[in-house]
Amino acid sequence: MPRADFSWPDAREPDPLDETWQQSVDLFFTDQPESGAPAAVPGTASAAHAAGPTPVSYGPDRQPSPSSPSPYEPAPTPPFPMPGLVQQPLPVRQPSPAPVPPSPHAPAQLSPYEEPAARTGAVPVLGAPHHSGPKPPLYAPEPRELPSVREDPTAALTPDMVVDGAGYDTLTVRAASVRGDSHRYQGEPRQDSLAVVRLGAPGPDGLLLLAVADGVGSAPRSHVGSQEACRLAAMELDAVSADLAEAVRAGDRPGFAALVDTAVGRIATLLAHRAREHGDDPAAYATTLRALLVPLDPRVRTRGFLAVGDGGTALLRAGEWNLSLTDPEHEGDGMIDTRTAALPHVHRARALLLAPALPGDVLVLCTDGLSTPLAGDAEMREFLASGWGRGAAPAPADFLWQLQYRVKSYDDDRTAVVLWEAVP
Repeated sequence: MPRADFSWPDAREPDPLDETWQQSVDLFFTDQPESGAPAAVPGTASAAHAAGPTPVSYGPDRQPSPSSPSPYEPAPTPPFPMPGLVQQPLPVRQPSPAPVPPSPHAPAQLSPYEEPAARTGAVPVLGAPHHSGPKPPLYAPEPRELPSVREDPTAALTPDMVVDGAGYDTLTVRAASVRGDSHRYQGEPRQDSLAVVRLGAPGPDGLLLLAVADGVGSAPRSHVGSQEACRLAAMELDAVSADLAEAVRAGDRPGFAALVDTAVGRIATLLAHRAREHGDDPAAYATTLRALLVPLDPRVRTRGFLAVGDGGTALLRAGEWNLSLTDPEHEGDGMIDTRTAALPHVHRARALLLAPALPGDVLVLCTDGLSTPLAGDAEMREFLASGWGRGAAPAPADFLWQLQYRVKSYDDDRTAVVLWEAVP
């Protein structure tokens, strides 16, 4: 194959492309000027532009001749339009038709997710959370001091509050966790954690895991313990999710309890191992754990429950609260009990199968930051019943605001995962 010659042409030889380009320039500028445009006069700048840029001539030493402009000087700016471009007429913008006022009898066209308030000029503001009694608590109802990264990165990276949710057919979930007033004031981390997780293979045989964990206040690393407890619960319960789903479907309480005990034992062991890996005493990770296992099959109305330590599980049905659904011995008066079982010391859980849910039921799983004031304050029960018992779940931001209802002297972290059963 002959070798291709890629050598540059001798600059002393005329380039045929120059002649082609010059012809296109001459052809363009010999057109008649538009009406109203001044004609070019020889010797003026317009004539110079019309003649096109003067080509630079090079001598034998490849230097520009004295009669030519320097190749390093800026070339004269050609008039618009540029040579070689076809000028397109600018589009004429038609005036918009005058808006037609809607008929007063025509129904408003709103999307399924849009409220009429969104159409108004004012932006809705929820403001500070409501409170019981004539005066709010002394603490400000907003994030305050933050933990230091240098002292504890895991504490510093724990958000002041989180909000979550899910929706499956007839099931709607809202979840939120808020750092308590006392922890905000002291610059301490939120010790509560939550999980809203789907378990099992895709399809109706799957389960929803709804979990809350409350780090024991006296344990210095309990914020890590509660996070790890939720994570490990998701992993260990997912490993036996098919057997758990079958036990719930069949109403097999002994089988369900045996599966839960095995999983909780592994959670406790792994949590203690995590502590030792980081050079910590396992007791420093002490945390409670409370969870619901909800079948995604709408025909299965039974819900599985497990708990290690304190907290609350409440049922709101037809506007009435049942606060002793899973803890009859703690129906209580709202007093705080500091004696509680906790992971990783405890390796077994209380396991129950809850009675079939009814359409319209609202099932509340929470830490004692909510269960204790809920049991002791009638105004709080009335407020949450009015917000959560209307048949439809609130928007996530509204749920977070409602959960922050304030009761004086109750300043602990507050976490809740709430399940709405749809009304057909």
